[in-house]
Formats: sequence, C-alpha cells, structure tokens
Amino acid sequence: MTEGEAKKLLREYQRGNVEEAAVVRAFQREPFSDLGFAKVDTHREFRKGFPEVIFGSGKTPKQVIAIAGELLDSGQRVLVTRVGDEHARLLKRKFKKAVHHEAAKCVSIEKRKLKNREGSIAVLSAGTSDMPVAEEAAVTADFMGNRVERIYDVGVAGLHRLLGRVEELQKAHVIIVAAGMEGALPSVVAGLVDRPVIAVPTSVGYGASFGGVAALLGMLNSCGSGVTVVNIDNGFGAGYAASQINALAGSNET
Repeated sequence: MTEGEAKKLLREYQRGNVEEAAVVRAFQREPFSDLGFAKVDTHREFRKGFPEVIFGSGKTPKQVIAIAGELLDSGQRVLVTRVGDEHARLLKRKFKKAVHHEAAKCVSIEKRKLKNREGSIAVLSAGTSDMPVAEEAAVTADFMGNRVERIYDVGVAGLHRLLGRVEELQKAHVIIVAAGMEGALPSVVAGLVDRPVIAVPTSVGYGASFGGVAALLGMLNSCGSGVTVVNIDNGFGAGYAASQINALAGSNET
C-alpha cells in the first residue's frame, strides 16, 4: 500500500463507501507478506516513500521472482540489485516490463516511470573499472525519480578530465563519487563544489588496496568538507541516500 492508496481508502471510508471492517483488514494485512523463506515488507513505501528493494545475491532466481511478484501484487515498483545473468533472464521471462541494467547488475520492474524531482544527482567514477558501482548508484537514483548526470572516468590521474566538467557538478543537488585505488577523487570534488558529496569506495585496485579498504580509509579521513562515506561497493546505498537528499533540496525550493 502506498501513501496515496491509504489516503484514498480513508476518504472512501469517510464518504461511507467502505465499511470500517474493510479498512481495518486492509491495514492489518499490509505490514508484510510471509512467503516462508522471506517476509516481504509491503508497508515500506507507506513508511519511507519507497518500496523494499530486493538484494539478489545469495537468493535463488525462484526466490527473487516470488518476492518481486509479491511486491508487484501489492502495487509496489520493484528494484532488484546484485543479480546474475540467470536471475535477469528469468525475471524478464516472468515479468514483461522487467528491464535488465546489465552494467549495474540490477533489474527494475515498473508500470510507469516516476516523474523526476527538481534538481539532479551527478554520479562520477574515478576510472572505467569503477563504473559498475557507479552504475548501481545511478540506476537506483534514477529509479527513485531523480534526473541523473553520469560523469565517468575522471580520476585524479588526469585531473583536467574532471575540471572540464565542474560547471555540471556545481549545478547538481548531490554528487556521488565512486573510486577505488587510493580513493582520492571525493576529496578533490568536495573542494570544488558547495554540494553534499557521497563517497563510494570500490574494491578496485592492486593488492595493497585490500579489496577497497584503502579507499574506504582514505575517504573516511578526507580533508574535503561535506564528504559522507558509504560501505565498499555500496552503489545502491549511495543512490538511495542521494535521492533522499535531493527530495529535501527540491522541497525547499518550492
């Protein structure tokens, strides 16, 4: 149940078109659906403004399809992250509107795309190897109703590539920066703009990068003001947080 559907149900009750018992039953069955292997939070969009997202890794294709079907049956939109090719193939076979975002390893299913909020979210990657994590962030932010600007392969090894895009960065409400190796790019970006910067350390790098730990520690110790850091390779978390910030920024402008 969405907030809009809840309000419509209550209005119908006020008008006498729906019995009190029917309203009570509707709210009683909404909090979650028990599938045995998963308890699907069908109430999350009502509470948070966005439905539960399915983390595909570790789940079988059959489990992912069942959870997606339950969300769709309750009127939710569906985003599945960290899917393999088999997950994506079977989801597309089962649901006609399923879209496989191959680079991001995500599948989205929606009857209609959300209207974009005011403002935009810029998503940067330091290198081409960081793009899968950046794409997960970009797909998430786009799915949540934001206009996304992708600016890829602008790492500090060739700073002129970034400096040529500063005007675009300054126009964005929020900036997501995905970087591996030493993770320096978010600090540089934060020094160029007056926008919140969400740093995403990636597991890209040679042995001493320790699977992204070096980038994570570098970002946590950033000298750039306004840098917030999510977990290693957590593009989804960055995209979700950026969307929440952009929603607040948009509401303050109206």
